[in-house]
Amino acid sequence: MKNFAKCTVAVSFCLLVPNLSNAANEAFSSDSRWMTGDWDGVRSDWLDQGIDIELGYTGEMAANLRGGYDKDHTARWTEQYALGFKADLQKILGWENSQFQFTVTERDGRNLTNDRIADPRVGGYSSSQEVYGRGQTWRLTQMWLSKGWLDGALDLKFGRFDEGSDFNSFPCDFQSTPFCGAQAANWIGDIWYNWPVSQWAMRARYQFSPEWYAQIGVFEQNPSYLETGNGFKLSGSGAKGGLIPVELVWSPTVNALPGEYRLGYYKSTANADDVLDDSNGNPQPITGDQFKQHSSRHGYWLVAQQQLTARDGDSQRGLSVFANFTAHDKATSRVDHFIQAGIVYKGPFDGRPKDDLGVGIAQVHTNSDYRQRARLQNEQNGIADYEDPAYLPLQYNEVSSEIYYGFHVTNWLTVRPNLQYVKYPGGVREIDAAVIAGLKVQAKF
Repeated sequence: MKNFAKCTVAVSFCLLVPNLSNAANEAFSSDSRWMTGDWDGVRSDWLDQGIDIELGYTGEMAANLRGGYDKDHTARWTEQYALGFKADLQKILGWENSQFQFTVTERDGRNLTNDRIADPRVGGYSSSQEVYGRGQTWRLTQMWLSKGWLDGALDLKFGRFDEGSDFNSFPCDFQSTPFCGAQAANWIGDIWYNWPVSQWAMRARYQFSPEWYAQIGVFEQNPSYLETGNGFKLSGSGAKGGLIPVELVWSPTVNALPGEYRLGYYKSTANADDVLDDSNGNPQPITGDQFKQHSSRHGYWLVAQQQLTARDGDSQRGLSVFANFTAHDKATSRVDHFIQAGIVYKGPFDGRPKDDLGVGIAQVHTNSDYRQRARLQNEQNGIADYEDPAYLPLQYNEVSSEIYYGFHVTNWLTVRPNLQYVKYPGGVREIDAAVIAGLKVQAKF
């Protein structure tokens, strides 16, 4: 609870201090882009020269109000610092349509889903605190160069970055993982590495009309990058293959309101175990032989976001809808598909035009072959009682939902209290539905 207390005090201080200054570029001014202000004009000068310093913070609290695997009530706080800069190389070096990005992140804290909500024998599918995960450590998260040709229509990107920054991309205003970021990574995280993990990668994008572009990427698939001590590892030792995503993106304007639609496909070239069968095609829990090997894995996704209304003629306010669907090959994936939908309303009240309200519901679908594997393993072990510590819980579908309200406190601070509901955490039907109270804090220093 030490981190929770520390961050709670910091947030309370930030909520009060903006009233001390009204100057737009002074530290703690509510109109400033940054909490620490413009540094006597230094930041604006650097921006004019092409360098944007980025200092960000995200903190998330979650408390179990009811249900879950462990009903002992508690709260958990987890946080992330992101430090880096973006460079406009056209301004700095005269390289037309070129950018460089460098970001280092640090994560710290504990996760409520791991400690209270999910059965530790199988773990949870979703997480109540999306900023937790991939090791509580420092990492090189971005180090890439992009260059545009043909008046910017063709854009190439090379360096260290994650798939979700370009492919299957989705905003991260919600606190729980089923509504935050590239959803493919949440269900095939052993081969698709979202932020803050980076890997060597290339991406080519071609904008063939104002509303349409297509892109393809090649990402090193290296499980060693997930290890806590390898946050700054640059060598390719330990690589198993590559992940190749392709995507078509349509960004229409409907009644002067923006939308974005993504259709994508991925293929992993690394070998993968079958979820059920051995090398002879028999159930592996019965034979005990080596799992059948597959030479690749694949899947696809659909992402839809569309603003439907404007408020009093202001397109920055109004109702938007969203939906996500991902599917993964049944032979190698524990989750064979995921579906999610929801709404976001920006500027719901005239007195608070920059606040936002979000509601979402999602379902994670367990591969029936993976469930059969656990069932057969229990039979081989002669265990049928869920309460037996050696029992492997059978996983079905997990259904989760979240509602949040985002308070735009200042231009550099947003606070989003939220309420989450998770039915069958981890897809385990023996666990009572969990009700979770959350709080997400986002700040730009």
